Amino acid sequence: MEHQDFLDQAQVQYRALRTAVITAGPGTPVPTCPAWDVSGLVRHLAGVSSLVLGALTGPVDGGPPEPESPPEDWEELVTWWQDRFTAVNRVLAGASADTPAWTPSGPPVAGFWSRRQAHELAVHRLDAEHAVHGPEVPPLLFDTPFAADGVDEFFTAVLTRTARERPVERSGRVLWHAADAGRTWELRLTAGEPPVTGPATGAATDHDTTVAGTADALYRAAWGRPSGAIVSGDRSLLDALPRP
Repeated sequence: MEHQDFLDQAQVQYRALRTAVITAGPGTPVPTCPAWDVSGLVRHLAGVSSLVLGALTGPVDGGPPEPESPPEDWEELVTWWQDRFTAVNRVLAGASADTPAWTPSGPPVAGFWSRRQAHELAVHRLDAEHAVHGPEVPPLLFDTPFAADGVDEFFTAVLTRTARERPVERSGRVLWHAADAGRTWELRLTAGEPPVTGPATGAATDHDTTVAGTADALYRAAWGRPSGAIVSGDRSLLDALPRP
């Protein structure tokens, strides 16, 4: 996927997410994030948008930008979040994927944020949909290329960064197969070491765990959300993945 594809997805996911949080209302629990109600979810999203805006407009070689504090009032909070999301999207739309920008890891370029922002919104859209619908969230919310990219981003960027703070405690090999995307990933876990992602090697039976299904289902499973993916073998390896 390209820079503009991620900007388009960010708009799609933001609109669906905003509709869901307004429908749910601020005090509704978020079952996929038990520490939050919908107001807490929106405060998180608003804070992330503020941080991304600082990353895109601040010095490339500086430290992490300091996010602003969102307002407490629900209507003000929703407007505040919308304003920051719009500002982030405007800056990214005027940049290329290679435009310099501060990032927490990887190349310091704006393309990191167009991809990260799209998937941040998509995963939390799921949380908002579960707040509205409980377990009855439709199984195919995300198109195949975008969902497959979300699996890849989780393994190659997010998981690696998260595991530095909360190291992997289990060892084993996990095969991920998204049939509709024609893609596979092999996740190699060694207790106390960074996870390693690469192309699948050997047969499915050579792996301790296999996760198979649509790219949408694997996307949700990678991020620890309710999923229709079929898990075979040692499920504890999947459950033990450190998530943000």
